[in-house]
Amino acid sequence: MTEVRFYHLQKTRLPAALAELLEKCCGRGWRAVVQATAEERVEALAEHLWTYRDDGFLPHGTRKDGFAESQPIWLTDWDEVPNGADVLFLVDGAETTDLQRFRLVCDVFDGADPAAVEAARERWRRVKADGHILAYWQQTQAGRWEEKMRVEP
Repeated sequence: MTEVRFYHLQKTRLPAALAELLEKCCGRGWRAVVQATAEERVEALAEHLWTYRDDGFLPHGTRKDGFAESQPIWLTDWDEVPNGADVLFLVDGAETTDLQRFRLVCDVFDGADPAAVEAARERWRRVKADGHILAYWQQTQAGRWEEKMRVEP
């Protein structure tokens, strides 16, 4: 059964929060796909992952780069898994047709956008009805992640 985590952004913008979550993912030796809803967002996130730290970067690629099978992190606006990813990050309300392909799915949404929050609630209800393990993570005032709720089928 796939675990689906909902990450409620409150203190950090998506690019910074995503980089932090991807670092943790790579630190565990997992491969990831980041699925956005627009090619422009994919390119902006890709640029951020090259420059977000002075002392390093997260290795990644997009369709423009090619060699998907070699990329530990693949950024896309398609529902695809060309790099054999263990983890899927859904951003900007992106959705996948098959959660079962992954050990973990992370739905990251903007808590400052009421429409994004409502859409995330609807996705939560659908995923819960499908019987997946659910976890709701929220940022603290210090910007750290805290698990607020877990639902086991």
